[in-house]
Formats: sequence, C-alpha cells, structure tokens
Amino acid sequence: MTPVEDDGGMAYVAINVLTVPPGRGETLEQRFAGRAGSVEHSPGFEHFELLRPVEGTDDYLVYTRWRSKADFEAWTASQSFERGHARPQGGGQPEGGGQPEATRPAASAATLWAFEVVQSADGPTRSAAPAVG
Repeated sequence: MTPVEDDGGMAYVAINVLTVPPGRGETLEQRFAGRAGSVEHSPGFEHFELLRPVEGTDDYLVYTRWRSKADFEAWTASQSFERGHARPQGGGQPEGGGQPEATRPAASAATLWAFEVVQSADGPTRSAAPAVG
C-alpha cells in the first residue's frame, strides 16, 4: 500500500448508499445502465461502480472516485448531474391509481458517505491469455 499523492491534494471518494425496496433492485440497475456516460466525461472523474448487495444489507452502493472534492462538487452543481438525477418520465396512470411504474423512484432513501483516499493499492495487472495453437 502506498500513500496517495496528487499535486498536494487527495483523491475524493463519494459513496451514495441507496435504500432499495424489495423488488426494485432490477429497476435501479436498469436506470443506472441507461445513464452510462453521464458522469464519465466530467473533469476530475476517475471511477464509478454500482454495487449490488450480496449479504449483510439490502442497500446498494454507488461508488465514485474523483481527483478532488472540488471536482465532485463541481459535478453535483452541473447540468449533467441534474439530468442524471431527474425523475424518469412516464405516461399513464397505473391500474388502481398511484404512481406509474416508470416514474416511481427505484430507491426510497439515500445517504452520502464521503472519504479522502490516504492509501491505495492495486492488484497485479492481468496479462492477455496465451494463444492456443
């Protein structure tokens, strides 16, 4: 493990903890798949992962890593952020009233955790598989 050094600043990690009601996980995953590209071109953006719970929790985690806190804050103030977090548009009233499926939120609550990266390590890089012949 090595300390992280980046022109005197520290990398910034934002983890959004999403409470997802039973049966809404696939909807959440589909919506994230549909937003692909909305953050990747933002200045200072380094990495994104959507983490599906396996055991110990039902919460999904949205992991983003940024060059700096300022880069993350600039993205959250951008039009790209607003578009990516806009409520989906849907039409029609579902049977029995209520909100149409396409416009219902996939998560019922969200909490933001924020961290500065002080140490980092990477695994060995994978080499290409040898040719068989």
